[in-house]
Amino acid sequence: QVRLVESGGGLVQAGDSLRLSCAISGPPFASNAMGWFRRAPGKERDFVAAINWNGDRIYYAESVKGRFTISKDNAQNTLYLQMNGLQPEDTALYYCAVTGSLSVPPEQMRTRQAYDYWGQGTQVTVSS
Repeated sequence: QVRLVESGGGLVQAGDSLRLSCAISGPPFASNAMGWFRRAPGKERDFVAAINWNGDRIYYAESVKGRFTISKDNAQNTLYLQMNGLQPEDTALYYCAVTGSLSVPPEQMRTRQAYDYWGQGTQVTVSS
């Protein structure tokens, strides 16, 4: 089956940077979008960033715009999230996700429901 494994989380101080990776493996499947979500303690799983297969559509949550950068390596089947200027409010469990079809419209790339496959998450903790 399709498997997503995140890595790169950790404990950092405010202002530091981290780079999350998401390795995707399993049988080939059609997908037109990949994304990152996060869940802070006591909160819902929120959208962070998304990118389409061609890389020409990229979306960010307002709270991370200008600090986080999503990218991917199709040849390596890996999704990345470069996080700069981390703040305590960025503390969360970060999940990567991919859609399981080619028919997800761009406006839905920010929604959890658009994604079919999820990783287990990697913890990011930012101390002040």
